[in-house]
Amino acid sequence: MRKSQCVLTAALMATVMVLPCAASIFGHDKPVPQWGLDAVRTKTPAYVADAAAVILYDEYVETVDNQGRAVEREHEAIRILKPQGRHNTCEVSYDVDEKVNYFRVWTIGADEKQYMAQDTDFTEEGDTGVPVMLSTRKSKVAHPPAVDVGAVIICETEELLEPYLQEAVWHVQNGIPAVYQAMEVDLPAGRGHSVAWHNSQGVTPTEVAPNHWRWEVKDMPALILRDIPSHPEWSALAARMSVQWGEAAVEGKDNQWRAIGQWVTTLEGDRPAPSPEITAKVQTLIAGAPDFYTKLRRITESIQKEIRYFVVIRGIGGLQANRAADIFRNGYGDCKDKSTLVISMLQVAGIHAFYVPVDDRRGIVDPDAPSLIGNHMITAIEIPADVQDPRFNATVKGSDGKRYLFFDPTNERTPVGNLPSYEQGSYGILAAGPSSQVIGLPVLAPETNGMVRKGVFTLLPDGTLSGSIDTSHSGPEGGDLRMFLKYSDENERHKYWEAQVARSIPGVVLDSPQYEQPSALDQPLKFHYKLTAHQYAHQAGPLLLVRARVVGTDTLPSDDKARTVAIDLEAVGHWHDSYDITLPDGYAVDDMPDPVNVDTDFASYHSAVTAREKILHYERDYTVKQVQLPAARQADFAHLEGVILSDEKATVVLKKQ
Repeated sequence: MRKSQCVLTAALMATVMVLPCAASIFGHDKPVPQWGLDAVRTKTPAYVADAAAVILYDEYVETVDNQGRAVEREHEAIRILKPQGRHNTCEVSYDVDEKVNYFRVWTIGADEKQYMAQDTDFTEEGDTGVPVMLSTRKSKVAHPPAVDVGAVIICETEELLEPYLQEAVWHVQNGIPAVYQAMEVDLPAGRGHSVAWHNSQGVTPTEVAPNHWRWEVKDMPALILRDIPSHPEWSALAARMSVQWGEAAVEGKDNQWRAIGQWVTTLEGDRPAPSPEITAKVQTLIAGAPDFYTKLRRITESIQKEIRYFVVIRGIGGLQANRAADIFRNGYGDCKDKSTLVISMLQVAGIHAFYVPVDDRRGIVDPDAPSLIGNHMITAIEIPADVQDPRFNATVKGSDGKRYLFFDPTNERTPVGNLPSYEQGSYGILAAGPSSQVIGLPVLAPETNGMVRKGVFTLLPDGTLSGSIDTSHSGPEGGDLRMFLKYSDENERHKYWEAQVARSIPGVVLDSPQYEQPSALDQPLKFHYKLTAHQYAHQAGPLLLVRARVVGTDTLPSDDKARTVAIDLEAVGHWHDSYDITLPDGYAVDDMPDPVNVDTDFASYHSAVTAREKILHYERDYTVKQVQLPAARQADFAHLEGVILSDEKATVVLKKQ
């Protein structure tokens, strides 16, 4: 249930960690427990006929002591239905703060023979989710014997969980269906709890003993997204329940979020305390700064450019930042470390800033489901009431009436004032002590992101097209391109761009790529290149068919199947193209596509082809205003995508005179 969930960073993901395991925890020659034998008798329901495997039984019991520390016991039985389901197994993650009491696995084959996994059937794996990371967290993974179609894998574990987290997240929906699932929380007398459900109506618990609660979920379908185009993140859609038994076990969602934010505030404590070296650095940076924005830009860019992203995790260090002085001296840190240094340096400049635990996958943090779930940390900078600056695009007003500018210092190329596209429209926890709250990250105006592309080409009578293209990339799109340039060499860049342009022009050859990358992150990055494409235009007798939209494709995957999940549009932005094609001697325009004009509340698309003397001109303007649409808007989305695709393929007919 609570395996490691940290993907990009070490920030604020509830993980199960245990002390290194002795061989005795696996057991030897123990009989299959009765609960496992009972689970095997469960018939495979007809509704899972197409699944590769099915969870027959999965039960968690959290036994909490008077200090709030829990022992978690899990019983799980999985039936393999198809050969591709054989990868389903059991695993447990561990680190320095927890202990595995036992981890036992059996297989009951289709022929009813029983096998128990021995020491050699378990492997130990390191944490390889992030390449720039040193982590003491590892996983024990079971590879039980005789796993084949018809077999049932039976697993049971007992773990002493981390002492500093008092929350359990129950993931009730998986990639395979589940017949029966249960969750129990056994609390000491007088200790309260609170529960929140995400993407589920939830179930009412039964009090099986005084202050001992049990939730049961039956016939949970699998969440399969592989055939659904443009879908949100899997974890944003999967049903889950979170239960709190610590300070967040209070009435009311606002109070619960406040308590979680207060916990983060206390955890980080004096971590941002500035050292003399930090103070001196900041004073040098802001000397002569003419305004609030310039102070912010100088400080934030220094962290983005000088503090390398690197993760070191050991126990609570996966949640708690290092001290600002150490981060500054070492010159590296993960997301929470970089946020700590931002807060510290801004403090020297007299500017208040706060931690904001988030998830870099839109939709994971749910304002209706208070929880510490998330994998990332960014910063909220308080904007003084007398400061008004149009460059602070990523600003929202909190429930306390204050304005907060969101900034992600881990993203090394997106400037302060802007926000990476993947975080827009998400939620985070503003960890501001008593003023802590869940807070929505803004969806910025389209003008804050995008590209302007201009091309000048010459078409020859044999259909060969040659010319040059100039592009200007701003906002998160410019930031992504800067990151690509940082982590690639010239050969990799050439291959990448040639492959990108080849999506529009098969067989294209690129030449003379040049980049103009200004040092200031709030300035657009420019890219210039030349291209040649043989047989770009196609001859049909006296006619020559040429596609006016030379380069670029902006369609997202779509289909006409009935849809039940939201549509993810990825990013807001504004993209503009302008192409001029000089026609070959002896040819004139015979027919042109009609102008295209589509305007909706979530996007607009306009294009037109005109001809003047020997110049064929194509102009296109595309704006995306929202990052996500409800499933009910599928027809509108499909219509827009169809219009864009038709426009990209539309041809101009040239006739030989």
